[in-house]
Amino acid sequence: MNKIQDTISKLEHAQICWVVPDIQAAVKLLSESLGVAGFPEPEHVRAQDLNMSYYGKIVPSECLTTQTYNGTFIELVQPLSGKSMFQDFLAKNPAGGIQHNAFRLPVDGFQSVTNNLRKQGYEVISEVDHPIARMAFFDTYKTLGIVTEIMGITPEGWKAIEQWKKRLEESKHSNIKNN
Repeated sequence: MNKIQDTISKLEHAQICWVVPDIQAAVKLLSESLGVAGFPEPEHVRAQDLNMSYYGKIVPSECLTTQTYNGTFIELVQPLSGKSMFQDFLAKNPAGGIQHNAFRLPVDGFQSVTNNLRKQGYEVISEVDHPIARMAFFDTYKTLGIVTEIMGITPEGWKAIEQWKKRLEESKHSNIKNN
């Protein structure tokens, strides 16, 4: 296997993200009707605070977001203002929907995978360099119908993922004892 094939083989599905017009309604449906537990209160996020780019520039935008872990991360985003890939999606899909899937690998393989996607002609819509992960969101709408996020997880990020997994296991054991 060559280096890029070896790197890509380390990718694993990490997250599904719905962009929604009403985050509280989405949390209620997922939690109460479908049993997806553990969504924290939605957080108000400003893209400029994360240095989140939009087509190569940091532009003001705000959203509400929350996520939970259920074997995979389930993220909900409600755009509030400004220009962003989330606002673009909701403008085209007013009812909302699945906007992106994320795939993760250790941060040391991030550049190789993202360079490969760029060489294939996929445009970067947005990027974030966060202490827990480097993230690049690629326009794969024509090929997959949604955006593809590549997450390069840092050592701090792997610790956070392990904490989410531990909480899920504790929750399962607690539910078994209570039933």
